[in-house]
Amino acid sequence: MVVEVVTVSDQLRDGYDVVVVGGGAAGLSGALMLARARRSVVALDAGAPRNAPAAGVHGLLARDGMRPAELLERGRAEVRRYGGQVVAGEVATAVRDAEGFTVALADGRSVQARRLLVATGLVDELPEVPGLRARWGRDVVHCPYCHGWEVRDQAIGVLATGPRAVHQALLFRQLSADVTYFNHTTPPTEEEAEQLAARGIRVVDGEVASLEIAEDRLGGVRLTDGAVVGREVLAVSPRMVARAGFLAALGLRAAEHPSGLGEHIPADPAGRTDAPGVWVAGNVTDLAAQVGAAAAAGAAAAAQINADLVAEETRQAVAAYRDGPHPGPGRDDRRGGGGPSGPLPGGQARTPSGAGVATAGTGTGSTGRTAP
Repeated sequence: MVVEVVTVSDQLRDGYDVVVVGGGAAGLSGALMLARARRSVVALDAGAPRNAPAAGVHGLLARDGMRPAELLERGRAEVRRYGGQVVAGEVATAVRDAEGFTVALADGRSVQARRLLVATGLVDELPEVPGLRARWGRDVVHCPYCHGWEVRDQAIGVLATGPRAVHQALLFRQLSADVTYFNHTTPPTEEEAEQLAARGIRVVDGEVASLEIAEDRLGGVRLTDGAVVGREVLAVSPRMVARAGFLAALGLRAAEHPSGLGEHIPADPAGRTDAPGVWVAGNVTDLAAQVGAAAAAGAAAAAQINADLVAEETRQAVAAYRDGPHPGPGRDDRRGGGGPSGPLPGGQARTPSGAGVATAGTGTGSTGRTAP
């Protein structure tokens, strides 16, 4: 019988092939892909997942309804199974250096990386309505695909604070026949008002002053004129802002998203940013990504990072091959090199990058077996 032993350590090494900033679905998925590619990788987790208030993750195949904390716990275990690390810590700054990047944590620790995968997610900036934040993720929701089934057939209100409010109301109308649109700060256009009327969505004028809570449940919405409109659920559209301030020294700053819903870090479809060596995945770049899409983006970006490192190592190996002596017939050139710069899982040392062309059997994986 083979017993697999997984060592969990918060001790950071000096350097890694890849530092993943963020320990959510996108970051852990990227770290998993990189660890399976035998890259030295650490995911730095600030421990503030966006979906923490939610009772369950929905729309995720084979994991629908799972508690967000359980999903992340399983993800961390999978990363560690392949020799990757997940370390608690909040990143303060990231700067470029001769070896790639130096990532400094808020607690004073620092670590070097050849590449960065940023998956820090976003912050939901909620409307300033008394009582709203305390209900966030419970009976104050935003996404019909994340929460819609759970609030079906209830009395739903839509708080209009942005350009997508009417669209949001029409989506929730698919889930309930009792939907009320509160103009608040964004009354509908004439065309939009017609759409709402055609779908039987009531429009209420005036600003919302507060929420009415009774027995730990939303009971209604109070307007500034004192009127109360009974509602069981309130849908809002928060302004979504990427957690990316620590990237400023690399020339990356959050920009307005084309949808008008907030700010993101722009990137190409593979997650590559304008800063060489830096990729992004998940809500930090795609504001609308649900858990499944964020995880897929993390895996896709990780594959691109691994390919980029392989290309770099191959260039270095070719240069060393041209400059050095070639092995004669029957000789086995075991100078190594061309592989990841960090230690292999389990703490084994790697050969220096670029010292030569790697040959089969020069390293071991997390299980201790010789590489194929």
